[in-house]
Amino acid sequence: MKSLKLPAILFIALISNFSFAQDSNIIAPNGFDKPQEGISKGEVKKISYPSTTVGKDRVANIYFPPGYVATQEYPVLYLLHGIGGDEREWLDQGHPEIILDNLYAENKVKPMIIVMPNGRAMKNDRAEGNIFGEEQVKAFATFEQDLMVDLIPFIEKNYKVKSGVENRAVAGLSMGGGQSLNFGLNHPEDFAWIGSFSPAPNTKQGEGLLPKPEATKANLKLLFLSCGDQDNLMNVSNRTHDFLNEQGIEHIYRIIPDHYHNFEYWKNELYYFAQLIF
Repeated sequence: MKSLKLPAILFIALISNFSFAQDSNIIAPNGFDKPQEGISKGEVKKISYPSTTVGKDRVANIYFPPGYVATQEYPVLYLLHGIGGDEREWLDQGHPEIILDNLYAENKVKPMIIVMPNGRAMKNDRAEGNIFGEEQVKAFATFEQDLMVDLIPFIEKNYKVKSGVENRAVAGLSMGGGQSLNFGLNHPEDFAWIGSFSPAPNTKQGEGLLPKPEATKANLKLLFLSCGDQDNLMNVSNRTHDFLNEQGIEHIYRIIPDHYHNFEYWKNELYYFAQLIF
């Protein structure tokens, strides 16, 4: 079994068939998500890209790291939202730009571009009306094509990004956590880093989740799965963890004590996931 070479401090439970082990140091330090004075700051820009999947231009937000140089190549993290969110959910409630700025100031994270798209791939992609409706839920699955066929090619054509599976990551919360598992494991030639924070029931099961096990084992560098122990969707994480173990897929499984299905928990997990990728 290959070693993931991860800091022990980040584990609560996990890899492949290793036994459960709890580590008390799994909560981000105070101030990790608060703006700090006297440090370099990244920049967030809103972009528009043509979507052949949806048949209209769609929008996304991009976080560029402090000291970003347009001629320099960067790896890319695609960061996905939940069922009630859109391309602004992470920015408005999770503030990855602040979390990453602070991590850069401490030299704890590799320079990367973070793309925050709208994972609801339909013409009216706003989080309004019955967000749990059949059409709205289906749009989260349709986003797989929008991501692979439209958004990623647009990003790689218009920005300097590093090539190769090892330079592309996907992560998300809740519905976006399910998307990250579904898309990342369905495209092991395209994503070497997968993060799923309290994945929702849209998470596939069995062969539907892991259609290419050998390619996954060959290319996967990190599968980071976690959930708060007070989350009512924890059964999805547990079943996914058990299935990955059965299939021999190495992964981190973190169960965070006294945490729920909310941004307090999701921000905490982004803080740790970002330090492990690339």
